[in-house]
Amino acid sequence: MKKLKAGLKERIDNCYLFEGDDYELFCRGYSMILRASGLAIPEINLAIFDDENYSMKAVIDACQVMPMGTEYRVVLLKNIEKFNENDKKMLANYLKLPISTTILIIFDFYNKLSTLKNSCTFVDCNRFDRATLSSVVVNDFAKKNKKISAEALECLIDYCNGYLSRIVCEIDKLVYYDFENSLITKKMIEELVAKDNEVVVFQLTEAIATRKADRALQILEAVKKEMGIFGLIINHFRRLFFISISDLEDAQLASLLNVKEYAISKQKAQVKNFSKMQLKKIYALLEEVDYSIKSGAMLQENALYYLVLSILYI
Repeated sequence: MKKLKAGLKERIDNCYLFEGDDYELFCRGYSMILRASGLAIPEINLAIFDDENYSMKAVIDACQVMPMGTEYRVVLLKNIEKFNENDKKMLANYLKLPISTTILIIFDFYNKLSTLKNSCTFVDCNRFDRATLSSVVVNDFAKKNKKISAEALECLIDYCNGYLSRIVCEIDKLVYYDFENSLITKKMIEELVAKDNEVVVFQLTEAIATRKADRALQILEAVKKEMGIFGLIINHFRRLFFISISDLEDAQLASLLNVKEYAISKQKAQVKNFSKMQLKKIYALLEEVDYSIKSGAMLQENALYYLVLSILYI
């Protein structure tokens, strides 16, 4: 994001490709480009395409329209899930000779257009590192005349799993909770902010890893009906297995497993609680349970308890 901000001071490019896991960064980067472009009369000079109105021909046609009353026209291609090969070829051909007065912005949350990175200005919208995120959050609170204590800031980032998208949704709630108190405390975070499912899964697996059965079952009871929780648990233990058998550096593992580097370092600490043989058995158990659910032999809620209790006693 800093690179985008610095680049816009020098020049505005004709195509920006946004990819990453933190959608708030897509929105902030988009706002930066709009401000830098000096866009006027958006009713005429801004065209937005999503799954409901998308066709690549319509996008290319919109890019070839000249702006009216302003220097640039902006075309936003927003998180299209289904690109066919012909669409990609049409877009690649357009990018060989783009219209100089058009700024094409592509939100590629589903990573469908990664092959075009070299043809666009790439904007990395993956979660910020902790130091950068802390600075951004403190600044966002300051804009609302609030301060946040160091321990509250750490707690908020942990509960939201480092996603600025989650954090900004919680900021207004925290700001308006107590008008008279200018300081956001850890107690307020604990009372008002729900933990991200990935954070809950980490706590669950930590309880399993340290053989705290009561704690593991308590967490499981609270989240058993959450959408996607089973998949998160499976993915977490699969990563533990791959980490245990790999000699790669954290950064290489993070890239291979498509997670943040700090997530790898946290999971490496958990790996120490299991032997390689235990993780191999758990990996086989994951495949067994996953098949049982997909074949209808086991209900997901029952599978969750079976999986957790089995791992506790492997």
